[in-house]
Amino acid sequence: MKDPRTIVLKPIITEKGSALRERGNKYMFSVARDANKIEIKQAIESLFGVKVKNVRTMVMHGKVKRMGIFEGKRPDWKKAVVTLEEGQTIDLFEQV
Repeated sequence: MKDPRTIVLKPIITEKGSALRERGNKYMFSVARDANKIEIKQAIESLFGVKVKNVRTMVMHGKVKRMGIFEGKRPDWKKAVVTLEEGQTIDLFEQV
């Protein structure tokens, strides 16, 4: 198994994520592009000591950006929405 810190890169803290957390006990993370749902579930459970109920993933395509006449593209990245079991919370998000 891969190291959990290489699978889960960072938490995503946005207004939409806050609404998901309050309504459905769901948390958003930026994860490695090559990670699958099973690896993400195991990584979240080992890093935060919680029980994961469901994992949904999506690939976010990088935006095209311009600087003058030059054009570049931001890299694609993967987002995971993790649903926890009833009564479970991640303290990292509760402090925000």
